[in-house]
Parts: sequence; structure tokens; C-alpha cells
Amino acid sequence: MIFPRVKSILKRKGYALNTRPYELNIVGIRSKNVLPNRFDDELHIFYKSKPSKWEYHIFKATTDPGTYWLKNPMQPQGTAILAQGQYVDAYEIGLHLGKYKALVQAKPVTIIRDYDRNAKLDFLNGYKETGFLGINIHRAFAQGKTKVVDRFSAGCQVFANASDFEFFLELAERHAKLYGNKFTYTLLDFRAMRRESLRRIAIGTLTLGIGLIGFYYYDTND
Repeated sequence: MIFPRVKSILKRKGYALNTRPYELNIVGIRSKNVLPNRFDDELHIFYKSKPSKWEYHIFKATTDPGTYWLKNPMQPQGTAILAQGQYVDAYEIGLHLGKYKALVQAKPVTIIRDYDRNAKLDFLNGYKETGFLGINIHRAFAQGKTKVVDRFSAGCQVFANASDFEFFLELAERHAKLYGNKFTYTLLDFRAMRRESLRRIAIGTLTLGIGLIGFYYYDTND
């Protein structure tokens, strides 16, 4: 049921869904957990291998910065947390920190600055910034699985398992040969979506209430 739900969300939000053979859809799923330093998020990679057949892969990852950078931000304004949304053609195959192949930022993305220098992720009180901020998609250790995020993410989207990442790169290379070195990344944050839904319900209820008051006033003064 995961795939239909993700497709439904992409459609409802008006996001692009790639359907050509081996054209990657890269979707980050941010967990409900607000404690940092854990690989408790997921990267969903899916594509069509045949006209009517989808291939779907789920990998453990983090979409949030680790504790080290939350306490010791690179910028005085605070550590970057990538904002949910779809970033069309915002990534390309390049070198992460000039060291190894990864997907690197090629167009502006939007982040939230966590400025209070504690060990908790702050999604509500930081301010947004859009630009070229080095928010890449890469791995943690070069071999094996990594258990804690620590310094591996200062806002990047990071695979926990090196083998998963190598497999992902193979898919990305195939995509690039067929369609060019451009990749779209979509980040879904179900907590943020739930807040948006509750906000819409509250606004709708308030609007309905005002309408009923106006109707009542008009009717009794007719």
C-alpha cells in the first residue's frame, strides 16, 4: 500500500511523477520522530522497468541534520533542515565535497534554519532560506551500515547503508544516460502535511461559522 499512497500524494500536490523507463522518482519520507542523530527516515526510489511494471525500493536514510551540526552550526544563522516540497531538476551527479560521486545540488532549494543550538530538530520556529546551500544526497561511511548520523549530515539527505547508495548510483547513472544529468527530489513530511490539513480544517470551520453568523444576522433583521 505504500506505493499507491505516495503516488496519490504526488498527484494531489501537483508534483511531477516520472513514467518513462528507468527515469527515477526520488522521494524522501521524513519520519514522525523529532529526535536527531538517527537514520529513521526513508528514501523511496521508483521507476518503470517496462511500460506497465514499476520497480520500487526503500532505503534507510536521514533527511535531517545530525546532533553535532545542530549544536555546532556551520552558519551563525543555524543548521539547515531541508523543507518539504518538490525540487525539479535540482540535482545532478557530481562530487560530494569533491571526494566521491553523489547527487549534488544544481538549483536552489529551500531550508529551515534551526538556530537555537540544541539537540532537537526545530521545524516550526526557524526561518526559511532559499539558495545554493550544498544540500546533497550522499552516503555515510564508505562501507557497511552507519547507526548514528553525527557529522554525516548538516542538512544533506544521507543513506545509512553504503551498498544501498552504490545501487542507487547505478540507477542514477542509467537515468543520466537516458535523460541527461538532471534529477528531481521530493521530500514528504507527514507531520507538516498533517499540520497543513488541520490548518485548512480550522480555517474552513471559522469561515463557515462567520457565514452562519452573517446569515443569522441578515435573517433576523429582514
